[in-house]
Formats: sequence, structure tokens, C-alpha cells
Amino acid sequence: MSHPLLTTVANNATTMSEDKRCLEERNWYVFFCSSLITFFTGLLFVLTWRILSWLVCQKNGAKDEKKDDLSKTVDAEVGWVTEAKDWAGELISGQTTTGRILVVLVFLLSIASLIIYFLDTTENVESCEEWAKSTTQQVDLAFNIFFMIYFFIRFVAAPEKLCFLIELYSIVDYCTIPPSFVAIYLDRNWLGFRFTRALRLKTIPDVLQYLNILKTSNSIRLCQLVSTFISVWFTGAGFVHLVENSGEIFNDFKNSTKKTYWECVYFTLVTMSTVGYGDIYCETTIGRLFMVFFILGALAMFAGFIPEIADIISSRSKYGGSFKKERGKRHIVLCGHITYESVSNFMSDFLHKDREDVDVKLVIMNRKEPDLELEGLFKRHLTQVEFFQGTVMDANDLHRVNVKEGDACLVLANKYCEDPDAEDAANILRVISIKNYHDDIKVIIQLLQYHNKSYLLNIPSWDWKRGDDAVCLAELKLGFIAQSCLAPGFSTLLANLFTMRSYKLSPDMPQWQNDYMRGTGMEMYTECLSPALHGLTFPEAAEACFLKLKLLLIAVESRAEDGSESNICINPGPNVKIDANTRGFFFAESADDVKRVLYYCKLCHGDASDFKIVKKCRCKTIVTPKKTGLNHLCRQEKPSASDHDYVPFLNLNGKKTSPQNRKGGPERFGNSFSKSSSPAGAAPLVNYKSLNRWKVDIHTDPASDPRKFDSTGMFHWCPAQAMSSSIITREQAAMTVLSNHVVVCLFADSHSAVIGLRNLIMPLRASNFEYDELKHVLLVGDKEYIRKEWKSICNFPKISILGGSPLNRANLRAVHINMCDMCVILSARNSSGDDSNLVDKEAILCSLNIKAMAFDDTHGLLQTNAHGGPAFLPPGHGLASQTPVTSKSAKCGVTSGNDIPMVTELGNDANVQFLDQDDDDDPDTELYMTQPFACGTAFAVSVLDSLMSTTYFNDNALTLIRTLITGGATPELEQILAEGVGMRGGYVTPESTANRDRCRVAQIALYEGPFAQFGDGRKYGELFAYALRTFGILAIGLYRFRDSTSTITLNPCAKRYVITNPPDDLPLLSSDKVFCLRPFEIVERQPPAQRKKRKRRGKNSNDPTGDG
Repeated sequence: MSHPLLTTVANNATTMSEDKRCLEERNWYVFFCSSLITFFTGLLFVLTWRILSWLVCQKNGAKDEKKDDLSKTVDAEVGWVTEAKDWAGELISGQTTTGRILVVLVFLLSIASLIIYFLDTTENVESCEEWAKSTTQQVDLAFNIFFMIYFFIRFVAAPEKLCFLIELYSIVDYCTIPPSFVAIYLDRNWLGFRFTRALRLKTIPDVLQYLNILKTSNSIRLCQLVSTFISVWFTGAGFVHLVENSGEIFNDFKNSTKKTYWECVYFTLVTMSTVGYGDIYCETTIGRLFMVFFILGALAMFAGFIPEIADIISSRSKYGGSFKKERGKRHIVLCGHITYESVSNFMSDFLHKDREDVDVKLVIMNRKEPDLELEGLFKRHLTQVEFFQGTVMDANDLHRVNVKEGDACLVLANKYCEDPDAEDAANILRVISIKNYHDDIKVIIQLLQYHNKSYLLNIPSWDWKRGDDAVCLAELKLGFIAQSCLAPGFSTLLANLFTMRSYKLSPDMPQWQNDYMRGTGMEMYTECLSPALHGLTFPEAAEACFLKLKLLLIAVESRAEDGSESNICINPGPNVKIDANTRGFFFAESADDVKRVLYYCKLCHGDASDFKIVKKCRCKTIVTPKKTGLNHLCRQEKPSASDHDYVPFLNLNGKKTSPQNRKGGPERFGNSFSKSSSPAGAAPLVNYKSLNRWKVDIHTDPASDPRKFDSTGMFHWCPAQAMSSSIITREQAAMTVLSNHVVVCLFADSHSAVIGLRNLIMPLRASNFEYDELKHVLLVGDKEYIRKEWKSICNFPKISILGGSPLNRANLRAVHINMCDMCVILSARNSSGDDSNLVDKEAILCSLNIKAMAFDDTHGLLQTNAHGGPAFLPPGHGLASQTPVTSKSAKCGVTSGNDIPMVTELGNDANVQFLDQDDDDDPDTELYMTQPFACGTAFAVSVLDSLMSTTYFNDNALTLIRTLITGGATPELEQILAEGVGMRGGYVTPESTANRDRCRVAQIALYEGPFAQFGDGRKYGELFAYALRTFGILAIGLYRFRDSTSTITLNPCAKRYVITNPPDDLPLLSSDKVFCLRPFEIVERQPPAQRKKRKRRGKNSNDPTGDG
């Protein structure tokens, strides 16, 4: 028997000898001719069809009598052909799903066929392998059958058949499809021109567009260049591989060289790039001849394509791509006006460490690439911020930042633009684009002008209840300033509350600065209340939170059980009780501190003396306290302050009066309180009898029209006044005694953008003021500008206009600026060239001009004494200390302009250094740390940037702030104003009267009035508890002299600073003023012991008031 190994060697030798004998007769020309025959057959068929069609048309033209019949036949034929062509066109069109699938499938099969070719290049160019035993040939035949069907579909759909036959992809089919059928007949394989399948790589851009992968022009062009280059490269390498491995065709295939396909790929690229190492080269004549022409074309293509490819790649922004959302992590999209200043202000508040949950990715999109300063900011917050170049106006860019899965979309505005209306229109259009892309996304937008808010209501998917909101800078900025007219310094107090800041006390800083900085660390938070507080009234809960938990509760939100609607009440009084659906609004230093109100447990923390130990306990059931259950929360040393039983309230203005009030006389205690608690207690303008010839009528008689309030009942209203009737001359103003009024210095002309005076005057005309308490507003500025805004303010009473420049001292003296309650300096944002510091030049000059003025008060005293009034005497001195202070009293005038209360609105934060010449603030100091801002004499719109993040984290925070500063603007009123006809008057109804019953901001002095007992030596916590229990007044801060040596007697107009939410153990000074939220009607709550004593005294007296 023979050895198996020897048998295998013998069989291999036999096979090799058979292959050699088979290859002695080359049949490559048969494969090649099949391609040529197919091409020319198709060409002949098309030409024959055209000739026959032409002959038929000529014959039809010669036979007129058969014209109708032939026309019908031709029409029927044309209709059939057209229908087939349309069917084929739809089948391969990229506009249909079937067409896109077919195109993608053809591409994939072409790549698969090309891979089969790569595998076959490992063997000889021509081999005698039987087709039935060759798997690659069988698979390739199946692919070619599909390509042949696709070829005929394309042929039918082609509008020009002759051009179709000679196009590139048709030639590829001629070279690859017929040889695969010939291989079956000859039982041999020839690589031939199968490498032309590489030309199908040119369809990659089309396929990627069908798959919606390529969307930008740069990416499409880049893909076209790369695919064309690679297809030409691989095709050239395939031809070189064919001729070099076949040898000389005309010399019996001699001189053949064994080169792999990938060596040919390498050789072709080296040749195209003109490097030419020479390690591989063509040795056949046909190969060298091919390279001569290939170099000419490929070199031109290489020289043109490569620089363009490099240019596209280099110009491609590194901020392209798409946002990849991490599972379980939220993200928001920030767009609009993206600059270093706007983004840094937003991020400093949004990413503040005091926030409970900042695990939110900030995705920023802008059309321009960030500058180096902004790029550095992003690098410092690399894990929390991502930037993408694009625009929210493009749906593709919105898809890139994954808006549909985003938590919210925030739109920032350019606060310093020259055309606020155009800026608002652009941002509203951005909102429309975002909402059009995804209806359910929560959108928060910054707007510059109040009247543009109405356009948001036109967006169908805009829904306030779903969280969409608009932060109107004009409304809020002027609202803050208006509240400072009522309570000087309140703008600083509230601005510090919604801005996230951290503070560090330092022994090197003055005491006033430490007190102020502690207040800047307070923020506004929302939290549910512990079940231990359920059932308590609001004053009881507020007192418990402040004294026991060191948290200031200012408002509550009560939601319906289904969570659909909510109602926010600010210091609502004892009529509101805490329940399970109540959430509180707190002032605290951090979110962790606010958690104390949620974790508080009567069983575990009822006897705790240290609020820091109030942590989450393990109690599963907490008994809801009864109405009298505050004893375990608050321990007071004084017996009179420890009684928390519910007692009736006595209205100081009603039938029941306090024991201090005498029958038939004024309510001394109540009126004194009213004056001190409401800075709006303004005296009417008094005209001298000698001035009757001027006929100055700067009042609006409220009795002339039964409609005293607007249709919502939230604001005082009067019939529309003509502007001419409100204009006074300098002489008229000078001869009229003006006191307790508000002077508004306007720097704007007829070409300036609208400031929005309605937002300034509306809070001063809130209906929770009595008519006599309204401060007269005197506008000093360009009359043509005021005419632009008059339509929006003509329905408010007590407004006068003095035309002229506020820089003119004669105008300022004429309006008695030394006797005003507040001087407000506003300026429109006019272009200031390249220097942004000049935007406030008029406001700064006006402020310094007023401070430099001096006034002689002698004339004012004589005039006042002539009328028998104590208006010009300081409160608490002379006649003022002996005569009841009424709401009709006038304010004492100042002798130095430096003592005039002022609020200056700034556009550039850095300009605050020029307002106060005697301060020692560093020019680089942040705005909130400067003395003018701490004292409440300066306000900049930049502090409102924090409201965007505040609104995102707390849906109702903006509503609360807007309610506090606008005086009660409601969505109903905004709908009315959106109509463009102004405010409408309404008759006095129970509903409108009920709307007046809401709290307002006030400032109460400790050196007089009902709180005089809390002067030197008492604690702030005692004042807080007394004011809340007795009058329902909620204290929220102090306004204290900056110089500790200042007193009311010596320095009544000295500078003060704001202390936000002081601690309960802070000692009080007799010169302090208290920021508070006071109810509409002042009511007095008395302990039961005093009530019983009052009843006994009432029985023994005939006096109906209870006074014996």
C-alpha cells in the first residue's frame, strides 16, 4: 500500500498539471467580448428603436386620411410607455421609501461584490476553477442578477436612453454582469474588470443623505471628495493589478509579474502623490501606457481634491457634532445672546454650590464660535457645560442638542442693544422655532420690553401652566425701583434674595459690611412643610419657622389635589392654614437649611434648643399639631408673648378700637402706625391762593368718575387724561408746594427706545394703597419722549410733567427735589460708540449734580408755618412730637443734595464707582459689594440675570417676585394690555374690593410709632414676633445707619445699608427702619387677658369704644 502523504502530493501535482494545461489556452477575450457585445447590442437596440420611431412619424405625416387613427394608436402607446417610466422612476427614486431602500441595498451589494473581488485577487487573474465548486463565483452571480434587474429598471426610467447606456454606472454593469454568466459556460474564472465595482463608492454621499446622516453642505462635499478619490484610486489599482499579473497580451502573456492587489494600491497612491519611491513599478507595456494617462488625470485630481479636503476639515468647527445625553441626567439648552458676561452671570448662579440639585448639564448653542475668554470659562466647567455651534432656528441644530429630551430651553437677551424691540422680536422668533420643533419643551425667555410679552400669547403651544415664562427686564427693573420709592433699599434686599451668593465674615471688615454680607448669602427656596406644622395659621407657622428653625417664611403655595392649579399667598394672615398640599417660600442660606422645615418632628425636636440638630428622624407617624400647638415650638421669656391661642382680630379702622383711641378724636396709635408703616403716605399738592391765576390743576378728582380702579381691581384708575393737562411750567412748579412726591429724571429723546414708564408707575398706583396715600409722580424730561409713553400711563392719577433737562438745576429746584420721597434717575440705552462705560454718562452726571446742590429751607419753613402745618419739622421733634402725625403731613426738606434719597439705574456695573465719591470701593469690586448698591441708591439690570436660573429651579419664584414688585399685575391684566387699548376702568364691586386686600411692601421706623418700644436693647426676634402676633406684619429686613455714630437727631438723612433677614438675636437700634410685608388693613390681635379686661371696662362705661 502507498503512503497517504505520497498520495496527496501526487494528487496535487496532477491538479497543478491540469491547471497548467487548461491555462495554455487563454479565454480572457471571451469574457471581454461578452461585455463589448452587451454594450453594442444595447446601443444598436436604442438606435434601431429611434430609427423606427422616426420612420413611423414620417409615414404618419404622409397619410393624412389615417391621421386620426394613428394619433390614437400613438397616444395609447405613449401613455403606456409613460406609465412604465413613471413606475420605474418611483421605484428607484430617493424620494420614496422603496427607492431609498433599493439604493442603499444596491450600494451594500456593490461593496459585498467588491470584497469578493478582493478575495479572488489572491489567486491568478484567470483560473480554471469549476463554477459549481466556487462559492465566491456563485455568490457573485446572485449579486449580478440583482444588478441586472436594477439595470433594466434604470433603463426604463431613463428619460434619455442613449445617454443612459454610456453613463458611468452602466459601463460598470457591462464590465461585471456578462462575464459572470460566461464563467458558468466556460467553467473558469477571470478577474477582468470586476474592480470597476469600486466606482460604486461614489454613491456613498447619496446613501448617507438618504439615511439622514449627512445634513450640512460641508459634510456632503467632504464625503463627495473622499469617495471620488478612493473610487478612482482603487479602480486604477485594479487595472494595474490586471495588466501586470496577466503579462504582455500581444506577446503570449510573457513578462507577467506577480503583484498583489494591495501592492498595486500602494503603488497607485505613491504615483498619484508624485512621490514615486520606485520600489514598485509597471513592467508591461500596457501598464506603463496606462500610467502615463492615469498620472495626468489622477495628479490633477489629487492636487485639487486634497487641498479642498484639508480646507474643509480645518474649517470644520470643533463645536459641531451632537449632544450625547447621559442616562438619568437632565440637560437644558441655553441660547440667544451668548457672551462671556451673560454666560458667566448665568452660570455663577445656576451652578452655585448652595443649590440642592445642580446635576443638570448646561448645553449652550450659538451661531458664532466662543472667543478665548468664553472658551476658558467653558474649560473651567468642563464637566457641566458643553458648547455647540449652531442656531435654534434650524431644526437640525435643535436635533443636535437633543431638545426633545431636554428639561428646558432658556433664551438670553442682549440687555445693552440699541433696539430693544428688534432684540425681543428675534428672541420670540427663537421661541417659535423651538416650540415648532417640540411643543412640550419648557421655555424661559428674557424680554427687554413689557409690551412684547403679549406676542408670546400668540404662540399656540405657549403655556404658562406648563412652566413657560418670560423674564421681562423692564417690568422687573422698574418694579424694583418703584418699590424702592415706597421702601428705600428694598430693591437691594430683594435682589440679594434671588441671587445665589456665598459670604465670609471677616473681623477686618466694618460691622456694617459683615451685617450686609450675611444678608447677601440669603436666597429664596421652596419646600414642603412638616406635618408637625399642619393645622397652624400662617402667622403661627411663620413665627415657629423663624424662632425655632431660623427660617423666614414669607408666602405659601397651595396646590389642588390633582396638582393642576396653584395659588400663591404672600403673608396671607390667619385666614390661611397649613395643610399637606402647602409649600412654603423661605429665605435661608442654603437648600440644606430649608430642609429643617421638612424634617421637623414634634416628638424628636420639640424640646431642642439648637436648630442645627433638626435632621431627618426615623419617626414614621407624626401627629399633626392642634391649633394651640405652638407652645412646643416657640419659647418666649415674656408671658404676654407666649399665648398663641386663636383670638379675634380688631380692626383699628372699624367699630372696635384700641384702648388708646379716644372717642370723637383721631385714632392716634393707628394713624401713627399708618404713616410710619407706609412711606406712600404722601401729602397732596398744595396750591397757594395767590397762584389761582395759573389755574394749576394737578389733581384728578377721584369722585368725578365712579370708576376708581381698573377692571381687575388691582390698580387705581382714572379716565384718560390729555397730556397737555398734565404739563406744568417751571414757574407753576416752583410756586406749588410739592412734598412727599417722586421725581423721575428721564434722559431720553423722541428717537430713544421706550423705557417703559408704566412699569414704574403701576406699583405706585396699586389698589392696596388708599387714594390719599398715593405719591405724586413728577416726570422731568423731554416732552416728545414722554408723549411716546403717555398712552400707557394716561389712566393713572397724580402724574405731572415738567419739560426740560434733568441736568438743569432750575428744573430740579422747581420740582422741590429737596422735599421728595425719592428721586429716580433713568436713561434710555442710546449708542455710545465703542466705549460701553459711557452708556450711563447722563445718569451719573445727574446724580452728582443733585448731590452738589444746596437748599435754603428758611423759605419752606415760613410757607409751611403760614399754613399751620408741621411738614418741615423732623419727625419726633417740635410740633411733630406733640401733634398726631396724619397721612396729610408733608415731608421735611433737606438742605444738602447729598441727603436727597435717590435711585440711579445703571447700564454698566463698573460705573457704580462714580456715584459715591466718598466711598472706598475698589473699581473691580462686584456690584453687590459696593456701597451704593448696599445702601439701595444704585440698581443695575445685570442683577436680573440670576432670575433665569431661579425661574428654572422654582417655577413660582418669578410669580412671587413679580407679585411683590409690580403691585399685583395678573395674567388677566396682561391679556387686556395685549389688546393695545390700555387699562380699562371698572366699577367698585365686591370682587374688586376683595382684590385690594393683599399685603404690600412697607418700611416702619423704630424711632416712632407702634414699634418705638423696640429701640435700643431689644432683639430683632422680639420685634418679629410682636409685629406678627399683634398686627400680622411680617418683618423681612432692616435699614440701618452705616455709621454707628449717626442718630435721627443729628443725622436724620445719613446713609443707611440693607440687612436682609437678620438673625433673631441681632440687637436693634432706635434709628433702625424695618422692611416688612404689611396687610392692607392694619388689625390688632390682643391676648385674652387684655380682651377680658377690655370687656369689663366696657360694661362699666357708657363710652361705646370701651374707654372709660
